[in-house]
Amino acid sequence: MPLLTSIPLFAFMLVILNGLIFINKTHPEIGTATALFMINLASGAQLAFNVGDILILTGIIALYIEIFKATRSGTESIVDHILSMVIFVLFLVEFLIYKPAGTTLFLTFTLMSLLDVVAGFTVTISTSRRDIGKS
Repeated sequence: MPLLTSIPLFAFMLVILNGLIFINKTHPEIGTATALFMINLASGAQLAFNVGDILILTGIIALYIEIFKATRSGTESIVDHILSMVIFVLFLVEFLIYKPAGTTLFLTFTLMSLLDVVAGFTVTISTSRRDIGKS
């Protein structure tokens, strides 16, 4: 089970985004622009959610969980940081080189993945300094 918790959630997001790209290879933005459902607000406005919106909201939750996971110490934390860096590199390379991945949705996830890497290392270093200071 510890190995499963070391897998970054952005790996699953990468698989989902690539699935959407594979399904809609010529126009990847079409698959994410279709409205799934609407919510009527008290103001009378209608809030429409599409696949892209749901993915971004899911990505924000995944980013929170990844930052929370960065507070752990131990071997699984090191593995998690390494895998997060690999996932970021995959996002970046795919965004820059693969034409169907050149969307703002993919860019948003690339930046979220970068933030995961930077925040993970920052939290780990800060925690390590605090632990060393107590000794």
